[in-house]
Amino acid sequence: MAGTVTADPRLEELEGPPPSPSGPLESSDGTWNLPPAPPLSKLAQTTQFGVRPLGFSFKARKKLGEVFRIQLVSREESIVVTSHPDHVKALFTAKPADAPSLTGESPLRPVVGPNSVLTSVGDRHMRQRKLLLPPFHGDAVKSYVDVITHAAESEVDKWRIGESFALAPRMQAVTLDVIMAGVFGIEGRPAPGTPEERLRTGIRRLLGISTNPAWMLVELSNIGRDDPRGVLKLVLDWLDKLIYAAIDRRRQEGDEQRGDVLGLLLSTRDEQGNPLSDRELRDELLTLVLAGHETTANSLAWAFERLLRTPEPYARLREAVRDGGDGDGYVDATVYETMRVRPVIPMVARRVMKPWQLGEYRVPPETPVAASIVLLHHRPDVYPDPFAFRPERFLGRQPGTYTWIPFGGGIRRCLGASLAMIEQQIVLRTIARRTDMVAPDPRPEHARQRNVTMIPDRGAQVVVTARR
Repeated sequence: MAGTVTADPRLEELEGPPPSPSGPLESSDGTWNLPPAPPLSKLAQTTQFGVRPLGFSFKARKKLGEVFRIQLVSREESIVVTSHPDHVKALFTAKPADAPSLTGESPLRPVVGPNSVLTSVGDRHMRQRKLLLPPFHGDAVKSYVDVITHAAESEVDKWRIGESFALAPRMQAVTLDVIMAGVFGIEGRPAPGTPEERLRTGIRRLLGISTNPAWMLVELSNIGRDDPRGVLKLVLDWLDKLIYAAIDRRRQEGDEQRGDVLGLLLSTRDEQGNPLSDRELRDELLTLVLAGHETTANSLAWAFERLLRTPEPYARLREAVRDGGDGDGYVDATVYETMRVRPVIPMVARRVMKPWQLGEYRVPPETPVAASIVLLHHRPDVYPDPFAFRPERFLGRQPGTYTWIPFGGGIRRCLGASLAMIEQQIVLRTIARRTDMVAPDPRPEHARQRNVTMIPDRGAQVVVTARR
């Protein structure tokens, strides 16, 4: 079967949605045509979006159309949400000054700080992006293959036959080892007792704490703040000590030419010849370690949550990888389809600084406009039978630039996209080749919002029935 896979003919015949005018308006008479909003309070919308982000989004589009407004307790203003590819393209290709990213106002700002490549905007962001792109792009990513393979194989070796466990934290352990190697230049897991090993343990503990539903109260109490407070401040103060210890160790070693990200940052100088401060280093390192592994881990967890509930694709994947080849692209197609149906980041947002058209609607300057990744990826006029998990829809074709956007797009496209793809390919292939698994509960796991990510509400529970 692995040698006869073909593209989905229904996708070949697809014409896509009709064009929809979008983009900045050069002139306006000051009258606006705002899209509709759900007849719910801010609290109700926030609660529903946090508990069931998929259900809330699909219900809003069904009732209100492909462009609508939502209001969340984290913001005073409403956010315009769209899912039309033309609107996405206009946002992603706009001049940075016309539609700057809203990540500067991200709920992650109190965690990663204002100096992060994630939360910075404008010229500062572009400088940081150019600095950090080389270690996560092109040939540099290929150097991580052995690290990823070893981490995946070692993890599978630990799994017990017949025991139910959550896959998400196991995937986090794998991807954390990979990002630690890239950031700190560590081959394999850090040696016990080193600052890097203590930092790795600290990151895992932080992620473990943040999976508790009660953590949402901690996040809500820090919404809109530049600096953390309360429980979040206590946790980050503890984690910061571990990060600064790792930075101090490298400074004392005096080896800034090891080719890893920390060495690159330590050797960086600004226009006046000054090095980055420890706080600037801390913000960048924490961003890369957190964002550089957790999203990939959760995407892998979603892959098996979907596969174990769709027997045909799961059997096809195992057969493909066990033939010893690359599965005629079926591994890649499975990754693409997973990130289509369960994007870890449900939306990306810009603040339009000019009057802006979104189909029949016109919104005023300084309006937040979000491209809903979830809704875009579930358009039946782009993806027939959009709620079905069918990797074959991506066989023989690359995803569309403005119809498949799990990594965002434009100048804010995820820096680690190439690394995330190769990690998922290797780990997915390793697990499918070496194990047979079932879901202990055949019912699908709901998506739950955690900060800016969408995760399986039970951590993607699996049972290994056989291991090779």
